[in-house]
Amino acid sequence: MYAYFKGKIAAKEADLVIVEVNGIGYNIRISAGTASALPSVGEETKLYTYTSVREDAIALYGFLTKDDLDIFKLLIGVNGIGPKGGQSILSVMSPDDLRFAIVSGDAKMIAKAPGIGAKTAQRIILDMRDKVSLEDTLHADTGAVRFDDAVSDSAREAVEALTALGYGVTEAARAVKEVKGAEQMAVEDILKASLKYLL
Repeated sequence: MYAYFKGKIAAKEADLVIVEVNGIGYNIRISAGTASALPSVGEETKLYTYTSVREDAIALYGFLTKDDLDIFKLLIGVNGIGPKGGQSILSVMSPDDLRFAIVSGDAKMIAKAPGIGAKTAQRIILDMRDKVSLEDTLHADTGAVRFDDAVSDSAREAVEALTALGYGVTEAARAVKEVKGAEQMAVEDILKASLKYLL
C-alpha cells in the first residue's frame, strides 16, 4: 500500500516509531536494530514500509533500507512466520547475517531470535536457501568490499578454510566480506586478512 514514509520522528520506542507526514502521525512498527539506528525525535527520517492487513488489524512495519524490507518479505513468506516473527529475527541479526546463516545452515544463530525455536529456524533455512546464496551476500553492496566473479572462488575457499579452523560459516563469511582489496588477493592473503578481523 505505502512504499515509504518520509517525515519527522514525533516519538520513538523500542519497537515503534511515530513518523509525522504532513500533519499526520503514522505508527510504524520497527525492529530493535532499526530503533537504534534512527535519528533523534524531531529529526527527519525515511522508512520503507510493509503494510500488514488482517481481519482485526492493519499495521505498518518500517525499515531503513530496501534490503531490510526485501529480506523481511522473504521471511514472512515462510510458513509460520508472521510480521512479528520477521521483525523479531531482524532485531537480533542484519539481513546479511541472516543470509550467511541460511546459506551455512546455521539454525542456532536464527533461533537466537525471541519466539523462534529450532524447528522454525530449520524451516526458514529450508524455505529460503534457494532464494539467497553466499555469492549474493558477498556481492551485496553494503559498504564492505564488493567481490567480482573472478574473486568469488577465492572468497569461497577462504570461507571454507576458516570453517576448517573451527569458525562458524556465518562468522567466516562475514570476516571474508570485510577484507578490503580482496579482488587482487590470493586465497592465502584473504585468509590472513580475515583472521586479523576475527582476532
